[in-house]
This record gives sequence, structure tokens and C-alpha cells, in this order.
Amino acid sequence: MREQLSLMVGGQQGEGIDSTGVVLANVLNRLGYQIYGQRTFSSRIKGGHTNFKIRVARRRVLSLEEHVDLMMAFDQDSVNRNASQLRDGSIGIFVSDGKRQAKLPEGPEVVALHIPISQIAREAGAVIMKNMVATGAAAALLDLDRQPFHNVIQERFGRRGEKMVASNRQAFDAGYDAALSQMNGLDLLKLAPGDDKRRHLMAGNEAAAFGALAAGCRFMAAYPITPASEVMHWLVRKLPKYGGVVVQAEDEIASMAMAIGAGYAGVRSLTATSGPGLSLKMETLGYAGMIEAPVVIVAVQRGGPSTGMPTKHEQSDLLQMLYGTHGDLTRIILAPTNVEECFYYAAEAFNLAERYQTPVILALDLSLGLSVQTVEGFDFDRINIDRGSLITQEELDQLNGQPFKRYAFTESGISPRSIPGMPGGLHLATGVEHDETGHITENRQNRIQMMNKRLRKIAGAQTNGISTGYFGDEEPELLLVGWGSAMGPINEAVGLLQAEGRKVASLAVKLLSPLPAAEIEAVVNRADKVVVVENNAQGQLNLVLRQHLDVPKGKLGSFTKYDGTSFLAQEIAAHCREVL
Repeated sequence: MREQLSLMVGGQQGEGIDSTGVVLANVLNRLGYQIYGQRTFSSRIKGGHTNFKIRVARRRVLSLEEHVDLMMAFDQDSVNRNASQLRDGSIGIFVSDGKRQAKLPEGPEVVALHIPISQIAREAGAVIMKNMVATGAAAALLDLDRQPFHNVIQERFGRRGEKMVASNRQAFDAGYDAALSQMNGLDLLKLAPGDDKRRHLMAGNEAAAFGALAAGCRFMAAYPITPASEVMHWLVRKLPKYGGVVVQAEDEIASMAMAIGAGYAGVRSLTATSGPGLSLKMETLGYAGMIEAPVVIVAVQRGGPSTGMPTKHEQSDLLQMLYGTHGDLTRIILAPTNVEECFYYAAEAFNLAERYQTPVILALDLSLGLSVQTVEGFDFDRINIDRGSLITQEELDQLNGQPFKRYAFTESGISPRSIPGMPGGLHLATGVEHDETGHITENRQNRIQMMNKRLRKIAGAQTNGISTGYFGDEEPELLLVGWGSAMGPINEAVGLLQAEGRKVASLAVKLLSPLPAAEIEAVVNRADKVVVVENNAQGQLNLVLRQHLDVPKGKLGSFTKYDGTSFLAQEIAAHCREVL
């Protein structure tokens, strides 16, 4: 029996590829296996190659495998694009259409099952159900019981009537039987039993939205953009049940302005976007910083610049998140590395936004935002609400008509804020430089004090333990530094190298601003060699670290990947062997 497997289903968009992957992932997750599922799709509504890859194991996995043990290819294009991932002993389920059968390139010895999936689906009711036929065939090859799949089919299609449920079950069973008929003593891809423990299966976007809801977010304004739209889609279904509102704005600029307005009015507010949308939000981001209004932005990165590759993975917006908008404006940026952290960091982002009265960016990337991962149950006792320095009506009344100093100079840089409607408070929010009472001024000394106040509060921000994460040997000969979803394959690469007797470790930078430079510097100086691993062409994190750290010139090596795909542990390990 196998400890882990890698599965892939591929075809044209609109053929139900995602449904096949989702059903398989859900059933395997319910059986107590750990899942990491990632979909690759084209920038089209219909047509173009898409695939869904699932890594299933008895231990936790946070990245894809370089090889595929079971491939379900709905067309020749899928075979051509993904055949390099097959290896000796892999099994392929290939669509056969009359006399036409998929042609496999020369290479590994693959067991090929040619199944007339479309014909079987038509006999079950409709050709669109060929995804269920493929799911049934895969279940047979994995030697899985039919009933859990029947249960998931009931859940997915029950709202559409029993006829729809029966047709999909028929298609599944027919695919299952078709695979059985071709096995003829074939060695099954049988997994060692899972632990039967029930866990969540979620994507990072969903977890971030859930964390926002748990933290008391009650307003979201956004404009649809790949790959961040799922944040809005999730909250559209959930937020109204808790008295919240989701607004699909006319554009990115309007959505940011709405979110800032809601935050200024005292409502925990959110917007979500990706690279081009974040660029459009930059002027209003600066406005939020100037009026010191809390707002949270979920930024899910994709390939750029310009429209770039909307459906492909990249980590190339770091410099924009750090330095975007005109003038001197710092902001807090959190970078979760897995789905659990997406939930908890999203919740904490609202506390930080209100405590420091500033924009907070939750930096995700496409692989983290859209990939599904097995997640243990969330601990809601960890969610604490901190509204920051809110002045009370009693305190305002004690001013006896004196102006309320909304932007009072304080040692921490944080000034008490009032909520619009409170008698005696300040209800003017100008983006022009102002004094302590909010009145416009170009006084030079005031300008210096006000600028220092805004910078000081972020520099001293306490982020409730969100800083860095360390894994591996304490005195490593090689340290791998990364952020976001890259940490999954980075940590797996560390394990591969340790198994070879190497002293290796990893450092995840989870707080990008304010950067915990002293903490990072101490770790970097313990290592003989350092490689910064990231999905962008310029080595943006490497540039930031070189700016802030006092380390010998040339110590920070760089390993970048920017072809639209996420890292594999094996390719990181291969690069490390060259470095070592």
C-alpha cells in the first residue's frame, strides 16, 4: 500500500474538470487523508486547457509532486502538455472516441486504459457527465468504496432534484465498472488507510474570507478580478446572514473608497483584489494612510505586469505592496504561508488596522488563494477583537467645547479616534496635510511632527506573534528564505536535503512590513549560505532584505521562478545541491 499518490485530471475548460477534482478531493479528505489540490486554468470562460492536480497522503502536504501516478486525460492536448509528469508504473485513463485513441509519447512505461467516457456519459443521460464517469474510473483504480462518492454526489446535486442525482450516480458507477473491466490483474493504486478524522478542505481565499467574518467584518466592497474574486463570492453567501453587506462596486477605485468610508464610520471593512486592481487602489490607499482610517485589503497576486497572466501564479507584487502610492507612507503587510494562517492572519488584520489606524494588506498569491488544503478545525478562542483607541462620548463631553484633537501627537503615534455622529468628535477627513485638530496647514514644523507620528506608529507595531517562522537545523550550512505559498515546497525541500545528511533550514518571512529586520538578520548570520526563493523575476524579497539587513555583500543568494507555476520541492532541492 502507498503512503501517498499524485492524481491529475485534464481537459478543456467547460468539461467539468474542476468538478472531478473537487469530488475526488472531498471524498479522500473525508476518508482521513491529507490533501493538497491545485488547479491550472486558462484566461478564458470556456475552452483552453485546464487541469486539477491532487496530492493525497497520510501526512500533511503543502505542495505538488513532480510526478503523476494517475492521469485522467479528456483530450490529446492534455496528454501532450502533461505526459512529462508520468513515470514508470503510472496509470493513464484516456478518452477513446471510436477508432481514435490518445497517443502517448515515448518514455516511461505507462499502463493505459482507453475508456469511451463520452459514450458512457451519453448513455447515463448527458455528455456533460463525463466528469462523473472519469471520477468513477479513478475511484476504481484507487480501490475506493462507491458509497462515499454517492454521498458527495447527493450533496452537490441534491438541490437540482433526484433525477439529477440518479443520473450522476449512474455515470459514476458506469465509469467505475468500465475501469474494473480493463484492470485484468492490474496492480491498483491502493493507499494505506486514512485516519478517518474529519477535517476541513478549504482554499486560502475562503479561509481569509472566513477569518474576516469571524473578526467582525461586516462590510466588503470589491470589483471582480482573478484570482481574488472568491473572497467576495464567499462573503456574498455568508455576510448577509450576520448583518453584513457586500457591494460589487463599479471599479477598483470605488471599492477601495467605499471600504475606507466604512472603516472611517466604524465598521470593520474589507476589499480584495489582485495586481492590476491594487495598482488602481494606490491613490486611495494613500488617502487612508493620511486620514488614519482602518481598512483591510486582501491582495492575491498573479502574473504581471499589465494584464499579464491573470490565471497563473506569481509573487511579483511585493514592491508594489510595500512602496505603492505617492509620498512617504508605511503600512502593515501580513504574508500567510498556508490556509490556516490565511484564516488567523485575516482575523488579526482587522485588529491591526484599528489599533494602528492604517491600511493592512493580507498578501496572498494565486497558489495559496486558490489551492485547496486539508485544514484542522479552527480555534475561535484565538480570535480576539481589539477596536483600538476609540474615544468615548464621556471623554468628548469633558472637552467642554474645546476642539477634539483627532490627530493628537502621542508618544506611540496613535491618536484616539471618534466615530462620525458622536457629538464633539471630528467628522472631517481631508487628504491634505493637517494639524492635530484636522485643519489644513502647511506649517513646516507641523509637517515634520505629523509625518513622524504616522511613521512612528507603524514602526512600533506589535503584530501578535506574526513575524517569521523557522524550520530545520539550528546551525545550518544552508538557509532557504521565502514567503507565501513558496514555503510549502521550501520546507519539503529542507526535509529532502536533511534526509541526505545536509544541515539545512528555512525561514518564512510572515511580516513584510514593518519588516522584523533584526530577527531575520540574526538567523541569516547563523547560516553559512543563504538562498532567497521566490516566484518573481527580480528577486523582490531579496532586494528588500539587502536594503534592511547588515550582512556581508553577496551572502543572500537568489533562486527565482516566474513561468506561471509554483515551485516543486524537488527543483528547490536540486538548486540547493548545486549551491552546496
